[in-house]
Amino acid sequence: MAVEADDVKVYTVNGATSSSSSSLPDWLTRKRASKAKGKRAVREHIEGTIELIQGFEFPEASNRIKTTRDGQYAIATGTYKPQMRVWDLNQLTLKFERHSDAENVDFVMLSDDWTKSIHLQNDRTIELHTQGGFHYRTRIPRFGRSLAYHFPSCDALVSAAGNEIYRLNLDQGRFMTPLVLQDDIEDILGVNTIDINPAHQLLAFGLEGTGSAQLWDPRSRSSVGVLRLPRSRLIPPGSSHDGVLSVTAISSRLDGLSYAIGTSTGHTLLYDIRAAQPFALKDQGYGLPVKDVVWIEGGSRMAGDGMVLSADRKVIKIWDRNSPSTNFAAITPATDLNRVHHVPASGLLMTANEGIQMATYYIPQLGPAPRWASFLENITEEMEDQTTRSVYEDYKFVERNELKTLGLDHLVGTPTLKPYMHGYFLSLKLYDAARIIANPFAYAEHREKLVRERMDKMAETRIRAKKDGALAGVKVNKALAEKILRDEEREKKRLERRKKRKQAAADAEAGEEAEEDEDVDMADAQDEAPRPNLLTDPRFAKVFEDPAFAVDVNTREYALLNPSSMAQRRDGPQSKAKTAVEEEDEESDKFSSDGLGGDSDSDSEDGSGSGSDSSDAGALNKFDPRARPGQKNARAQEAYSRTREQNRRANEGKFVPMRPASTGHNGQRPADRNATFGQRRQSGSKFQSKPTIEEGGGAMEVSWVPAGEKAESSGSRQATGKPKPRKGVEVFGAGMEKGYSGEDLQMSEQDRRGRTQRRKGGRSGSKNVFRRMEG
Repeated sequence: MAVEADDVKVYTVNGATSSSSSSLPDWLTRKRASKAKGKRAVREHIEGTIELIQGFEFPEASNRIKTTRDGQYAIATGTYKPQMRVWDLNQLTLKFERHSDAENVDFVMLSDDWTKSIHLQNDRTIELHTQGGFHYRTRIPRFGRSLAYHFPSCDALVSAAGNEIYRLNLDQGRFMTPLVLQDDIEDILGVNTIDINPAHQLLAFGLEGTGSAQLWDPRSRSSVGVLRLPRSRLIPPGSSHDGVLSVTAISSRLDGLSYAIGTSTGHTLLYDIRAAQPFALKDQGYGLPVKDVVWIEGGSRMAGDGMVLSADRKVIKIWDRNSPSTNFAAITPATDLNRVHHVPASGLLMTANEGIQMATYYIPQLGPAPRWASFLENITEEMEDQTTRSVYEDYKFVERNELKTLGLDHLVGTPTLKPYMHGYFLSLKLYDAARIIANPFAYAEHREKLVRERMDKMAETRIRAKKDGALAGVKVNKALAEKILRDEEREKKRLERRKKRKQAAADAEAGEEAEEDEDVDMADAQDEAPRPNLLTDPRFAKVFEDPAFAVDVNTREYALLNPSSMAQRRDGPQSKAKTAVEEEDEESDKFSSDGLGGDSDSDSEDGSGSGSDSSDAGALNKFDPRARPGQKNARAQEAYSRTREQNRRANEGKFVPMRPASTGHNGQRPADRNATFGQRRQSGSKFQSKPTIEEGGGAMEVSWVPAGEKAESSGSRQATGKPKPRKGVEVFGAGMEKGYSGEDLQMSEQDRRGRTQRRKGGRSGSKNVFRRMEG
């Protein structure tokens, strides 16, 4: 959500907005918001909130927040329970959290990333943390207040209650002689803050009770100057202040000469160390101690370069050092502030506060978005285009004529109508109710209008043949022209996908030589070149203009070249074409069940069974629909009926006997058409088998015992041709017998595998015969 102050927009991208301060605790506000999701206030809060970093919060409150020098991580400490959390800014999410025994007062990052840090705890301990976790802990004599690290000497400087600055040398691993501060005017109650100038490493200490700041040289470990605060200007006579003046915040600029000092009275003073008097003074207005002062740095491309940020518990103010009386921007957070951190070279501010969520503010006019959050610029531009909520959002402006049409002209002069210009502001609920009463069909008309507009939009997206385009000169063969256009469009999409894949491959292989890149570019140019088709080729112009070249879809040649198209035209687009095997099975089943060779009903009535056993019951139809795909249904039916009648007359009166005929010489049966299935099966076979039929109880059991040529040549048969008895033989496999001994009959490979060609002539068996034998 954006808040404007003097035409400067401040966007809240994490946490509660600056205009939503409340006396209720944060956990209660969240609970109420989750229960009242349908209310307008909650809906507006959800729609206007941007969560830049996921999980940017603490269970209760946060104390300090900083970003690493490489700009990849944000580190914050908070409570409860006391812990440190690290967020990966590239991933915009929490990386890990680490708990401690005591609450953190201040911390400093020793490395460019999060791996090494030193922490000052409120139980007089100093903890060193590494990438693996807690590393070492030591104690100081008094409660610490601030922490700083001097990189040239590897000294960790710790200020506490009293006038001593403890020095812990991390190179030698021991405490060094502390720095003792002295003041000739008043006693030093403590040192609130420490600052190290990055230009010349000058140490600055903000003292409590004396109203001064001392500057020390780390090389000589002695004081080189004192900045006295103008007490008369900060604490005027007759004010309610207790009279104690302290320095609560110090920040030095990169030029090495300018210092910003925050006081306990809520003032910020700008000093040039070459002069004893401040050249700028800023009052926060609340009389609260200043928590943080920051110099906004970022170079000439930063709009806020050289500005100063000062913050107390209630408000954050950004102002120009040359004109401190006017604010560039002022932010009032929803909860009390503890610390403010400015992301270098950007317009992003992060705050540690007393609420669960830590707040993050983005000011586009202060500086650009960080590299890891570059999308913020696009989001803020879109939010600027949206209309903001005004005072009269719940009101409808109506003119006098419209008011008369609604029948509300009698309300003129009452508080219900608020006069404005040439009309009135009317409550939106009252306006909707009056409009429904005046025109009950207004909602139906409005809905019909919306449906019509939606249908028009959908109609615009449909693919239509452009009459004024490629099909403008097509007079004949329009179906062919449309097919060519569809194929061309499909080919174009395929080339586009291929181009994208090549582009991705080229980006992945950016380190190849320039000659290879030229070859790829030439190949892409050849692929992108438009290919001629029948519509654009002048040699085939008459195909789409002269009626003599029109394609006749009713000819046999067209049907042979386009069988699928003919099937769709004949059976419709929803019918499914049948395979050749399905067509043959359908014709065979149809011919067997149509009653040509004998009526099964009459057969079951007289019980003779001779009618369904004729050879014409299995005769195949000579009409093959695959041979004539363009033939009409009437002609196919006529040919089918004629062939069926011929088969019926040719096979009339020929029945197959129920019992086998007499065998010939050596057990061979004559090869005639009246032979049974078993007789024809045994004739001329390489394998011999003897069927065993056992009848009884209305059932029949048939078992076949095959025997190969090897068994016959090895003398397993006797001279009479009967099989040699095999007692106790238990064979499982092709024979599947257990203790059976009988005559093995020879069976050819063709008979064993079954029929491989279509039947010719009459059938030698019938299903009804086997049903009757089983019954």
